[in-house]
Amino acid sequence: MSLLWNVLSLPLAPLRGTVWVAERVLEQAERQHYDPASIRRQLDEVARARESGEIDDERADAMEQELVARLIQSRRRPDKEG
Repeated sequence: MSLLWNVLSLPLAPLRGTVWVAERVLEQAERQHYDPASIRRQLDEVARARESGEIDDERADAMEQELVARLIQSRRRPDKEG
């Protein structure tokens, strides 16, 4: 039965491969989005931009709040590394 199933599902192989790749891309994107080191770098960039006048205090505060919320959320996320 397994051989028959493999033959019949062969036309779906490209779709399964595409789904697998999409899942890996999503996992990597989430890993980067919630990476504490990346978030801290972004917080440093916001602070630098505020000091240089590139962004105003209101915009900087909003960006910092979003980044801190992501940092907190990253600590609550289960580790999906293998």
